[in-house]
Amino acid sequence: MKRRKLLTLGLTSIMLIGALAGCGGGNASGGTEAAPSGEPAAESTEAAAGSTGLTYASVVLGETGTDLKATIKVLNHRTDMLQDNYPGTSWKDYLDTFHEMYPGIEVDIEGITDYASDSLLRLQGGDWGDIMMIPAIDSSQYADYFLPMGTLEEVSSLVRFTANSQYGGIVYGIPSTANAQGVLYNKKVFETAGITELPKTGEEFIKDLKLIKEKTDAIPLYTNYAAGWTMGAWDAYIGGSATGDTAYMNQKLAHTANPFADPGNGTGAYNIYKVLYDSVAEGLTEDDYTTTDWEGCKGMINRGEIGTMVLGSWAYSQMQAAGDHPEDIGYMSFPITVNGKQYASAGPDYAFAINKDSSDDNKLASMIFIKWMTEKSGFSYNEAGIPIATDDNKYPDLYAAFEGIDYVADDVALEGEEDLMSLLNADSELNFNSGGDKKVQAIVEHAANKDMSFDDIMNDWNAKWTDAQELNGVKILY
Repeated sequence: MKRRKLLTLGLTSIMLIGALAGCGGGNASGGTEAAPSGEPAAESTEAAAGSTGLTYASVVLGETGTDLKATIKVLNHRTDMLQDNYPGTSWKDYLDTFHEMYPGIEVDIEGITDYASDSLLRLQGGDWGDIMMIPAIDSSQYADYFLPMGTLEEVSSLVRFTANSQYGGIVYGIPSTANAQGVLYNKKVFETAGITELPKTGEEFIKDLKLIKEKTDAIPLYTNYAAGWTMGAWDAYIGGSATGDTAYMNQKLAHTANPFADPGNGTGAYNIYKVLYDSVAEGLTEDDYTTTDWEGCKGMINRGEIGTMVLGSWAYSQMQAAGDHPEDIGYMSFPITVNGKQYASAGPDYAFAINKDSSDDNKLASMIFIKWMTEKSGFSYNEAGIPIATDDNKYPDLYAAFEGIDYVADDVALEGEEDLMSLLNADSELNFNSGGDKKVQAIVEHAANKDMSFDDIMNDWNAKWTDAQELNGVKILY
């Protein structure tokens, strides 16, 4: 296969909604993680630790570094948690509790509103401190910036979804939380509309949106078009949710002919994006997509002014905290069924990483803080996330709606193809799970303007993907 080196840094939407490249697959009750395939193993834990000998596993909370005095800086995307009136657990709340165990470690949190793009500039400039959430760079570049945290085998025994932040069998980041991909909805709106069962197919979902429009004053589906990155959230469903296949996203998609064609059975990427197109085309979204408001929509769905929004489970707690009706916020799996069964893509949110050029004291303090956030803080639970520590099986209440639905975490790329999806994304300019919000925004635009059919949009995507496959000498296997 012809290979070309990818030289540019990519952009990403905030979630992660990032590529859901967790490792293995789990079910709704266990959320277990299987060993990855196709990745070379690290030679040793010592090799992963670098010159300091420090690894994630080597830190024992309450014992390691209790006398350490250091000040570390954390670059973070959660600017809302820095606000004095933040209704949930704020950064100040977390740090106050952390200082009870580690009074000598001061933590300075810097929030960035446009994290996806600004963090890349900070990373390249070197002015970002000691800890950052890993932005969208090629995994082959992790070692250029970040401290190794241990081998994949070692770290994955302690932390779920680590494969997304590893390269060559070495882990460089620890997920802050993990998400299932589904649909936010207002329970009271559904009740008023007469919806008694959650939809399991796109057709059922559209019928429910029509009931909401007919019987309530709520916007059936709020697109969040204007924010941009929110539209990229739709990419997160085309792997596990649409196929039930852990290998599809990072191993099969690159080798699939015309992957955006209609498979004829209600599954696949075609039927994910068709839900959006049909919703807009049939007048089941906001009146003017250009005026949507990301911050404003939180209160709107809390008050029952919005019926549904397609976002990861990370958004659930924010919608609950945005008003006086948290009990009305529900979460369901995306309405798609594969061979009679539903699946939910699952994977990590942004991952904490440590500056490889920080002082030894700051590296240790940073590793302690990351491990405390993972194992002691309750952050993942508070943010309605899937537990990160492997010994933690406490799932937030919202996942009750996922009973009987398997979580699907994407397998890692095959050996020798670690950069292939990045190449195809760049050459096709479709950028799935990597800042491809504009292509999804275009679906809304064409559906609203009625100037391009959905099949024509998918045909265009297939043509671009095919050209990228040919440019990179990709063998078609599926």
